[in-house]
Order: sequence, then C-alpha cells, then structure tokens
Amino acid sequence: MGEIQLTFITFFLSYFTLLISPDTITIARFQYNPRRASVAVVCALKGSRPRYTRVWKTNRKIGTVSKSKKLVECIKGLSNVKEEVYGALDSFIAWELEFPLITVKKALKTLEDEKDWKRIIQMTKWMLSKGQGRTMGSYYTLLSALSEDGRLEEAEELWQKLFSENLESMPRIFFEKMVSIYYRRDMHDKMFEIFADMEELGVRPSVSIVNVVGEVFQTLGMMDKYNKLKKKYPPPTWEYRYIKGKRVRIRVNRQDQPIHADKQDEAQISSNRLDEPVPADKQDDANSDNFSEDNNGHAEEI
Repeated sequence: MGEIQLTFITFFLSYFTLLISPDTITIARFQYNPRRASVAVVCALKGSRPRYTRVWKTNRKIGTVSKSKKLVECIKGLSNVKEEVYGALDSFIAWELEFPLITVKKALKTLEDEKDWKRIIQMTKWMLSKGQGRTMGSYYTLLSALSEDGRLEEAEELWQKLFSENLESMPRIFFEKMVSIYYRRDMHDKMFEIFADMEELGVRPSVSIVNVVGEVFQTLGMMDKYNKLKKKYPPPTWEYRYIKGKRVRIRVNRQDQPIHADKQDEAQISSNRLDEPVPADKQDDANSDNFSEDNNGHAEEI
C-alpha cells in the first residue's frame, strides 16, 4: 500500500501544475528526487516573486544632515575649555570607520550661518589636528572666523604661514580678505603691503580691492597715486554672470561722470547747431560725416 502511494505522489509531482497567486499565475513543474528526498521547484515562466522584508535592514536612515545637526547640538552646551570640546568631538567620531569629513563640513556651515565663530575655530583646529580637511577652503573659513572673533594676531600668523607655503599659488580671495581686515581696522600701511605683494606676484586685483585702495588714497590726499591706480586698473567694460547655469557676458553700466562747465557750453552749442536747417548741397556731406562719427563711436565701444 505504501509503495502505491509513493508511486502516485511521484506521478503527480512529475507533471505541471498551476500556482495561482493574487499577483500573477505561474506555471511550475515539481521534480522529485528520491535520493535526496526533497522537492525542487523549476519555474517555466517569469513572474513576480513574493518579496519579504529583510530582517537585517532597518528603515531608520541616518544621513550626514542629521549627523551634522547632532554634532552641532553636541558642542553647543560645552564650555570653551579646549580639552572638553576636543573630548566631546573625539567621542562623537569614536565608532566611525572613517573620519566623517562631510558631516564636519556641514556642521561648520551651520555654525557659520549662526555666526558662532568660537565654535568654528575650535572645530576647524580639531579637524586640522586630525590631519583631515587640509584644504584652502578650510583655511579660509578659519581665517574669516579669527578675524570676526577679533583674534588679529592669530589671523596674521595663519596668513604668513599660508603665504610662505603657497607663494605663487595663493588664491586672490585670501588677498581680498586680508585687505578687508586691515581696511576695517584702519591699518593702511599693512593694506598697502598686501596690495604691493599682489602686484609683485602678478595677481590682478579685483574691482573691490581697487575701490578700497583708491578710497584710502583719496582719504590720505594721495591723488597722484589714485590717478595712477585708476589708469592702471580701469573699471571693466564687461562682466560675467551665470544665468540658468550658463556663463553670460554682460556690459557693465557705468555711472555718468559729471560734465564740466566748458563741456556743457560745447554741448549746448552743438545741440543748437543740430537744430538749424541744413542746406541741400551740404546735406550729403553732413550725412557722410555723421555716418563716419557713428562708426567711430561704435568702434570705441567695442
């Protein structure tokens, strides 16, 4: 009796059967292996398989944004003691396999928006002591925080170190920062030294630097140097802006210069002459002259 049942089961499992599921209908063939005493399913048509939630996967995801917020909250309530701040930062990254550089950068950006300069200085120095994030952007953030916090000596020391190490590759934004620092503190001699270093290294000053130095020249009564400065670095005719991700060249709108009295008289005489009627025999000559003057004007603008 047992052999008949086993033969019937083997005969039944050797044919195709329909597996009806709520999603799809799959045709499968069962194979029976008497040696291994197991049943294997061989699919004949492709279809969706039932998906089960993985036990080892968690739905809770912690990204760099939430980590940076936790890092900011971690150091907010601490005192300004160096050992306490560094200890809290070390404990925060104790279980990290790699240094969380992106998290620290986002935390520094958050502190910069909140203008918490002391925490920026502490976190940046801690990051640099770990040998991480040694980029010009990190040094510029530290330099800005030192100047905003009133630590002028430390800012000058950092500037001298960076300037000596990157003599020919110093970005122009660092020169602009040092010029602005000395300008706000009325340290004109040191500002002139920075400007002289820029000219010696061949770094073209920006419009803001030229305006600041020119204003100082006017304040000190150095009009000859002011005129030389404006002649050497005239205001640009074109500027570049990014519109919808594309770099576009736009003409700069210069402010109208004041007209002197003699020039006003000349302009009035020329306007009166334009109002007078032109004889027929001289009309062609006048048209040709106007055409040539217009062409010269356009050539000067180009």
